Amino acid sequence: MNFKEDTITAIITPPGVGAISVIRVSGKDSISAVDRIFSGTSSLSKAPTHSLKYGKIVTAEGEILDDVVVSVFRSPHSYTGEDSVEISCHGNPNITRRITELLYDLGIKNAEPGEFTKRAFLNGKLDLSQAEAVMELISARSDASLKGARNQLDGLISSKVNSLRYMLVNTSSLVELELDFAEEDIEFVDHSELIKRITNIIHELDNLLSTYAFGRVVRDGVNVALVGQPNVGKSSLLNYLLKEYRAIVSSIPGTTRDIIREEVVIDGVLYRLFDTAGIRETQDEIEIEGVRRSREAVTNADLILFINDVVQNISVDLYEEISKLTDEKKIIVVLNKVDIKHSSLLKADVAISAKTGEGINALFDLLKEKALGSESYSEKGAVVSNLRHYNCLKRAKTNLEAALDSCNNNLSGEFIAVDLRNAENSLAEITGEITTDDILNNIFMHFCIGK
Repeated sequence: MNFKEDTITAIITPPGVGAISVIRVSGKDSISAVDRIFSGTSSLSKAPTHSLKYGKIVTAEGEILDDVVVSVFRSPHSYTGEDSVEISCHGNPNITRRITELLYDLGIKNAEPGEFTKRAFLNGKLDLSQAEAVMELISARSDASLKGARNQLDGLISSKVNSLRYMLVNTSSLVELELDFAEEDIEFVDHSELIKRITNIIHELDNLLSTYAFGRVVRDGVNVALVGQPNVGKSSLLNYLLKEYRAIVSSIPGTTRDIIREEVVIDGVLYRLFDTAGIRETQDEIEIEGVRRSREAVTNADLILFINDVVQNISVDLYEEISKLTDEKKIIVVLNKVDIKHSSLLKADVAISAKTGEGINALFDLLKEKALGSESYSEKGAVVSNLRHYNCLKRAKTNLEAALDSCNNNLSGEFIAVDLRNAENSLAEITGEITTDDILNNIFMHFCIGK
C-alpha cells in the first residue's frame, strides 16, 4: 500500500450508542472529500488548520443525515502528519454508518487497525516506541500502567536509547576512522579508552535492562494465587479484597472446586487474584480436577499467598510441594483468622483477619514490595516494559560484550567495528530508525481500528 496516495477513514470512538461519535479521515483527499458532503457557512477547503466548522452532512439527494462539527487539521499539523478531518456527529450507530458509507462512495478507504498511528510513525510524528505507547495508553488498566505508557509516549525510553546510540556512534566512528588510516598507523582512540567507553555503555544497558521486571509488573499487572488447605480462608480473603461476595464461603471443606479469577487495583498496581481449590488428597473426581488446576495456578503465578489459619496446623508437606512448583521467593506465608482467640505458634510473613480486615494493609505493603522489588524507579526515569525493547537491548549488550572481548584480546579493529555497528542497529530498532515491514505489521495489527 502506498499510504501517501490512499485516503482512509474510521470511527475513532467506541462502538455503540453515545452522546457523540467521531469519524476521522486522513490523507491528501480528506478535506476535499468531506467538503463534498458538508454543508456549512463556508467551505472546508478554505478553513485554516485547527479550526472547527459547524454544519450538516448531506447526501447527494439532499437528505440531511446529521448536524455535525468538523475539525480541520492541515499537514503537517495533525496526528498523522497528513491533511485530516474529524467529523463529530451524534452517537447513533446508524448515523456513523451512513456517513462512512458516503465517504466510501467518494473513494475513501476503510482504515486498517492502527493505520492512523502507523502513518504518524511513517511521517515522523512519532518514533516506533512512542507509537507502541499509544496502544499501551489506551489499554492501560491501572494508574501505574497509565503512567508508564504516558512516560513512554513522552519519549523517556526514546531519549535514553538515543543517548546510548550517540555514545555508540561516537565510539564506533573513531574505530572505523582508524581502519581508514590503517596504513598510516594513526591511532584516533587509545586502547584503554576504547575499553572504558564500551564498558560504560554496557553498564548503562545493564541499568536499563534491570528495570524490566518492574516495568512488566507496571504494564501487565501481577498474577497472585491464593493457595492452602481447605477452610483456611482463601475465598474469604478474596471477597474482602474485592469488597463483594464473589466466592462462596462455607465451613464444608472443598467448597471451591475451580479457579475463581478476579482483578483488583491496589495502590495503582493491577493484581489478578486466583482463588484456588484447597490442595489436599481427595477421592472426589471434580475436586481432583480443581486441585490439579490449583497446582497449575501456582506454577504460572508471579506471587503465591500461602494461607494458613490459627486453628489448623500448617501442612509442611503442602508448603514443600508448592516450593517445588515455583520459586520460594514468590511465596508469602499468610496467617489468617487472627481475630479468633487461639494460641497459635505458626510463623508467617504477615498475620491477618479476612473477617475484620486486621493486618490487610500490611499484606498490601508486602504484596507491593514483592511485586515491584526493592528497587525504586523514578516516574520520570526510563523504564523498560516492552518485551521487544528488552530483546533489542539484550542483543545490543551481547554485541558490545563481543566487541569488548575483541578489545581485550587485541583483535583487529574490523571485528570491533562490526560488533559496535550491530549494537547500534539493535538500539535503532527500538525507535524504528531501522525496522522491517514484518516488525511494523506485527506491531500495528494489535491496534484497534480507529487508532
